[in-house]
Amino acid sequence: MTATPEVDARDSSTIRNPATGAVAGQVRWTDPADVTRIAAGLRAAQTDWEARGAKGRAKVLARYAVWLGEHRAEIEDLLIKETGKSAVDAAQEVPLILMITSYYVRTMEKALAPDSRPAALPFLSIKKITVHYRPRPVVGIIAPWNYPVANALMDAIGALAAGCAVLLKPSERTPLTAELLLRGWQDSGAPEVLALAQGAREVSEAVIDNSDFIQFTGSSATGAKVMERAARRLTPVSLELGGKDPMIVLEDADVELAAHAAVWGAMFNAGQTCVSVERVYVLESVYDQFVDAVVRDVKNLKMGAGEGNDFGALIDDGQVSVTERHVEDAIAKGAKALTGGERRNGPGSFYEPTVLVDVDHSMACMTEETFGPTLPIMKVKSVEEAVRLANDSPYGLSAAVFSKDVDRAKAVALQLDCGGVNVNDVISNLMCTTAPMGGWKTSGIGARFGGPEGLRKYCRVETVVAPRTNVGAGGNYYNNSPKALKRMNTMMTKLALIRPRRMAK
Repeated sequence: MTATPEVDARDSSTIRNPATGAVAGQVRWTDPADVTRIAAGLRAAQTDWEARGAKGRAKVLARYAVWLGEHRAEIEDLLIKETGKSAVDAAQEVPLILMITSYYVRTMEKALAPDSRPAALPFLSIKKITVHYRPRPVVGIIAPWNYPVANALMDAIGALAAGCAVLLKPSERTPLTAELLLRGWQDSGAPEVLALAQGAREVSEAVIDNSDFIQFTGSSATGAKVMERAARRLTPVSLELGGKDPMIVLEDADVELAAHAAVWGAMFNAGQTCVSVERVYVLESVYDQFVDAVVRDVKNLKMGAGEGNDFGALIDDGQVSVTERHVEDAIAKGAKALTGGERRNGPGSFYEPTVLVDVDHSMACMTEETFGPTLPIMKVKSVEEAVRLANDSPYGLSAAVFSKDVDRAKAVALQLDCGGVNVNDVISNLMCTTAPMGGWKTSGIGARFGGPEGLRKYCRVETVVAPRTNVGAGGNYYNNSPKALKRMNTMMTKLALIRPRRMAK
């Protein structure tokens, strides 16, 4: 999601806490014209960074992970001030980055090692084929505001591990946390291969224009604009975009577990999570039991920033307005709000946690990304209906299926059109660092992070073909007599068809 920054109109460098309106800190915006110079500096430093090799870079990343762990309290305090998060929501970000960094530090040497490939045909065995993963010099990362640490570093760590330099453009709504993260990189003795560009649209465009690869996280509409801009220079992109993530509750599910998961998945970070639970389809035989459990759990939630609360503020009043519009549209079309249904009285951009029932796909709350603390629940008659409705969306980021029969749930999961499905859990796919995370349809292009793919995405593939022996070298150069050509074609055809003929039998 993207929008205008929460800044003081009299001073564009003043960032305010959306929960209280208090000043969170000051930031200096980057002149778009300076981005070319910043990128040039990164490009110069990247050569040495690549030359360190995977082992050398792993040591630097390990030191940075230690710094992040030692400064976790400071980082989380700033997160709360800058975003209005609850303490429990702010506490999720640094550990995720430590998990990702730990995984890459252990595996990056193997993931980035040259890959030997066999010869396709016997007569080519005189050649040694090696695929090398060479880093793109400058990776531009345009990060959103909902997780200022996680959404910046889960991409930056992979790019740095691959040997790239990183030009990070944090959201103009949450620039302060990025300044702290950069300070940590410098304090941990790392080279100058990480830099910031602070600002809004014009700075983002300059980052795109001066990078060799773009990782963007945000809305689908903005992602399309990023891709269009990058296409001017044929710059490759990886996009993790919006979602309208469905949850399916089968009639044999553990209803209490499913209800707890739905509430946490929908309300975590005030619903401002790309892989949150945004809509639920429940088989009619357990629908009433599920709804009762959800309402009970939601009524026990505490809303507010900082310690002692379950979730905090929305990022600004604009995001509150989106949530209000979706709820009002649903109620006008026949839905009922069993909890909440309005913004909280008093200061701050808060919206009451809202459970909606009697919903359908004519309502925005079931078809558009809300990114707010709402939980619309729809009764369905069959698993087939649930799957059909879950797939009835332009989005395809993640989903969840609940059933006591895990094999049955997995079978349902493989019918869903999305990049990741959790069985009897929600959001946990985000923690699976060994597997790629990404979306289908308008939810994105490529894998965000995870597994070897999370490193290799930042690399250019270079194939080196070298001789194993000098025997036969140059034997086919311009040997184009009719007799030689016929002999060569006959031999190549026979060799190429050996395996297909065996398999065709």
